[in-house]
Amino acid sequence: MKWSLICLFLAKGLVAKTAEDYREELTLRPLIDGKLAAHFSFSILLRGAIPRAPSSLGTDDMSQHYSIFPLALGQILREHAIPEFHLTINSGRWDYDRWGHPGEPGVGSGAELWAWMGDGAQASIDERWKALQNSLSGLFCASLGRMDTLHTTSPTRAFPPTGDLPRLPAPHKHSLRHATLPAERVCTENLTPFLKLLPCPARAGVAALLEPHKIFDADWHGLGVHVRWRAGAGVELTLTVQAVLDPVRTSVERWRDWTLRSLFDRSIPRSCNIATSSVIRVLLPPASEGAAFTLTPEPGMFSDAGTALYDLTNGTSELDIAMRWPEERIFSYPLDMSPLSELSVQRTLKGSSQTHGELSIVIRNNQPVAIHTHYLETMPWHVEFFLHTLSVSCGDGAKCDHLYTNMTYTPSQPHAKPALLQATLELPPHEALHLSFRVRKAFLSYKEHPPDAQRGWDLPPAVFVPVNTPHRRIYTSALLVDLATPDFSMPYNVIIMTSTLIALIFGSLFNMLIRRFVVIKLDAEVFTNVK
Repeated sequence: MKWSLICLFLAKGLVAKTAEDYREELTLRPLIDGKLAAHFSFSILLRGAIPRAPSSLGTDDMSQHYSIFPLALGQILREHAIPEFHLTINSGRWDYDRWGHPGEPGVGSGAELWAWMGDGAQASIDERWKALQNSLSGLFCASLGRMDTLHTTSPTRAFPPTGDLPRLPAPHKHSLRHATLPAERVCTENLTPFLKLLPCPARAGVAALLEPHKIFDADWHGLGVHVRWRAGAGVELTLTVQAVLDPVRTSVERWRDWTLRSLFDRSIPRSCNIATSSVIRVLLPPASEGAAFTLTPEPGMFSDAGTALYDLTNGTSELDIAMRWPEERIFSYPLDMSPLSELSVQRTLKGSSQTHGELSIVIRNNQPVAIHTHYLETMPWHVEFFLHTLSVSCGDGAKCDHLYTNMTYTPSQPHAKPALLQATLELPPHEALHLSFRVRKAFLSYKEHPPDAQRGWDLPPAVFVPVNTPHRRIYTSALLVDLATPDFSMPYNVIIMTSTLIALIFGSLFNMLIRRFVVIKLDAEVFTNVK
C-alpha cells in the first residue's frame, strides 16, 4: 500500500510537470439485434504543443520530452511535420441500418490513412506522405507501405480537418492525401504495438479489457489512431478500438445477457493511476423495447440521455458490470427493424464479363426531410469509368439528373494513379436515388496480378458525407472485381514436365556414363550350391 501511494504521487507529479493529460473511456451500447457495440477511446493531450513548421525540416528540431505521449509516434509527427492524420484498420462490414452510426466514423473495410500536410519544406508533400506510410507501417506492423501512387488521391470534400491547421506563410498551404487498402485486415500483430502506446496497457483501467481472442472474435472490429492539433489546447492523440460483440452467439442459453467477464474474458482489476479521467458509459435500452433489464452494480450517476456512468478514476476494487433481462428466456431477433441511419446505401458491380461491367449504387433517404450529401468514389486504374453512360433515376424510374450536381472527375492514369469522382447529391424525403454507369476492366500483364489472382481485385468502398454533418461518414462495402486472368497453372505444369524429363534423361545418361559393367566368372560349385 505504501509503495502504491508513492507511485501514485510520482505519476501525478510527472503529469503536472510535462502538462500532459490522459483520459480513457469505454462506451457500451446494446443494439436492437442482440449485439453489443463497444467503443474504447484513449486520449492523450500534449498541452501547449504546436506542430512543427514544414519550413524547419531542413534544420535541427528542438528537443522533445514526453512522459505519457508515445515517443515513437511523436518522433514521426516531428520528423515529417504532420499536423493531423487518421489511420484505421478494420475487419468486417459495419451495418448502418441495424447498428446506427459508430463512435468513430472511420469504419471502412481494410486500412485507411489520410493526412493533412503543409508545403514549403525541402521534401515535397508526396515524399513526406510516403515516409509517413513507411513509418506507420513499421510502428504498427501493417502493410501500409503498399499505399503508393496507385492508391493515393486528394479529395476536396469528404475529409475536412477535424482540428485546426497551423497558419503557413503565403503562398504555402495545406493539402490532403488519402489512401485505402481494402484487403488489409487487422490482427494481433497490429494490436500488440497498439497496446504499447498506452500508459496502462492491459494492466489497469479500461485497457485491461482488450483481450485479443475476444476482440478478434467479434462480428466487426477495428483499430484507430487519430492525431490532430487544437489551437489553444495542444496536440491530441486519440487511440480507439471498436468491436461489435454478439452475446447471443456465445451464450448456450441463447440469452443476450452480458458481463464484462463474459464479453472480454476479464474484468477491470483496478483503475489507471495516470488517467485524469476514466469512465465507462452504458447506454440504456429504450423503453420502447418493453423488456425489463437490470444493471449491476449500481451506476454512480445517470445522464439525461439515458446513459449509466461508472467513474473509475479513483477506484481501487475490481469492477465487473452486468446487464441482464430476467424476464427474457430466449432472445428473439426482431423481424421488422427500421433503419437507424439517415441513409441506406447499396453498391454492387454487375455483369459477368471480364472486360465490361456496370457499377450500381442505390441511396435511400430514411428521413422526412431532404438531405444533401457528398459522394466520393475512388477507382483503381484497371477499372475505368464511362461518364457519358451515367444514369440518375428516382425510385419510380424517372430521370433525376438535376439531383446530381457539382461533379468533379479526375481520370486515372494507367499504372500511375486511380480515378477520383466527387459529386453532391440531393435526396428527396423517403426516396431512393439510383446511380449507374458502365465501367471497363483493363487487361493486365501476367506480372501485374497478385499471388491470389483468382480471388479478384478489391475495390475501395465509396464514401457519403452528409453536408450538415461533415464529420459523419457512411462507407459502403468493398467490392471484388473479376479481371481477365491467365491460367497460372500452365507454367507450373510446364515446370513439372520439364523437370521430370530432365531427371529421366539426365539420370539415364549419368548411369550409362558412370556405372561400370564388370563380367564375373563363377565356378561350377557356386551354381551347384545355388540349386
